[in-house]
Amino acid sequence: MTNLYNVLVRPLVTEKTNYQSGKLGQYVFVVANNATRTSVKDAIETLFDVTVARVNILNAPAKRGRRTRARRMLVRKPSFKKAIITLAEGSKPLEIFEGVQ
Repeated sequence: MTNLYNVLVRPLVTEKTNYQSGKLGQYVFVVANNATRTSVKDAIETLFDVTVARVNILNAPAKRGRRTRARRMLVRKPSFKKAIITLAEGSKPLEIFEGVQ
């Protein structure tokens, strides 16, 4: 990992993450497979100019999807690593999640 821009892959937007961002002040991102807690914290603090209270990292396992119509080919979703970022009290919310309700 060479710079902070390679740490965060994309924000993860689901119904659960909408609740977490609105009520709990937690934001969820898909991060690089070799990302650590400190690298995620540094990336969030420098890119969004907020104070991070804590970072939790989870490895989401790969899942087998449904078979296609012919029932011969199996669709597999790859595993990924996600980070749940909790902002400190009094920090402004992230702009990337503002329009999602």
